[in-house]
Amino acid sequence: ALHSTTFEIDEKHGTDYHKKFVEFVKMVQKENLVIGGAMTDPKGDRSKGPAEQDDPDLFTRIVDTDDKGVYVSGAKAHQTGCINSHWIILMPTVRLTENDKDWAIVGAVPADVKGITYIYGRQSCDTRSMEDGDIDDGNAKFGGQEALMILDRVFIPWDKVFMNGEFEFASMLIERFTCYHRRSYVCKTGLGDVLIGAAATIADYNGVPNVSHIKDKIIEMTHLNETIFAAGIASSHLGHKMKSGVYLNEDMLAQVCKHNVTRFPYEISRLAQDIAGGLVVTLPSEKDFRHPEVGPLLKKYLAGRRGADVENRMRILRLIENMTLGRNAVGYLTESMHGAGSPQAQRIQIQRQMQVGYKKNLAKNLAGITNDIEEPKELSEYFDRVFKTKDSLL
Repeated sequence: ALHSTTFEIDEKHGTDYHKKFVEFVKMVQKENLVIGGAMTDPKGDRSKGPAEQDDPDLFTRIVDTDDKGVYVSGAKAHQTGCINSHWIILMPTVRLTENDKDWAIVGAVPADVKGITYIYGRQSCDTRSMEDGDIDDGNAKFGGQEALMILDRVFIPWDKVFMNGEFEFASMLIERFTCYHRRSYVCKTGLGDVLIGAAATIADYNGVPNVSHIKDKIIEMTHLNETIFAAGIASSHLGHKMKSGVYLNEDMLAQVCKHNVTRFPYEISRLAQDIAGGLVVTLPSEKDFRHPEVGPLLKKYLAGRRGADVENRMRILRLIENMTLGRNAVGYLTESMHGAGSPQAQRIQIQRQMQVGYKKNLAKNLAGITNDIEEPKELSEYFDRVFKTKDSLL
């Protein structure tokens, strides 16, 4: 998104952001670094823009400038993976007006730069990771984290500044960033694959892998998961070249991909809980399982089919809990809802590009309607790009 946006800022204003950004990318690639894209501001009163807030720091802004660079203050919220990133790129999060020039800043800073404070977020069941054992963690190998980043006069040198006051390009950057990001939420299908596997495993341990309604639910989970994947792949396949030379995936299908993600993981999770049964939320702890007196009772009464190890049954139930209620539900459910933009953000973009007038003209043509007004041309280029319709009479 920055590759194409900086190119077009330079084209209009004669700046050198694009060259500086390309040099930064070369450094990142050469050193194999991880970048955290920090876009989301706390926002404060959502009915007001940055310049209208009671506290101007609720959106990240320039607070000072000298011959070496700029200083910014503010905060970035919901920053997944920021603590294990090497660099952070700070970007605006909303469409800006001329009154918001001080908030039109894009720049890259080291993750440990002076003035950044990370406040680690809480997650459901997070303290289980501090207990002995690994069964109650659910995911015995991996976890995740989000943090609130506080920026107090953080310095950005001029060679790492990629937007500075060009407020009219904020919306372009945001829309292109979210186009890539919403398509990238096809990653949730990987989590879906794991949860489908967990549901199939607990069905096996329960002795019911071949029961028809169990099989049907796993089919439905797979159908939903692959529908997400299909939209994401289609968006990439229909990508088009930008002025700067990079490709941008198809925006309409990126919105559809992410909008599916705001819904389908919840249904996949519901079906996984349905298949797993009530032990997902009533299972005793690993400490009880290891207890010399209680443990043998649990092994006796929590047995599944013959040959299914009771500990393995506990582990897969904890994984289902972890993904649908616990720590990983942060990434699989709530992040699926709000990450890369909440559902209404996708619906707005879909509305902008759905070209209902064009579709009405198609219908009128087939119905033989000739004495009605022609629907007005629409701004969206979706059909032009996908179906090469620029020369169409419709």
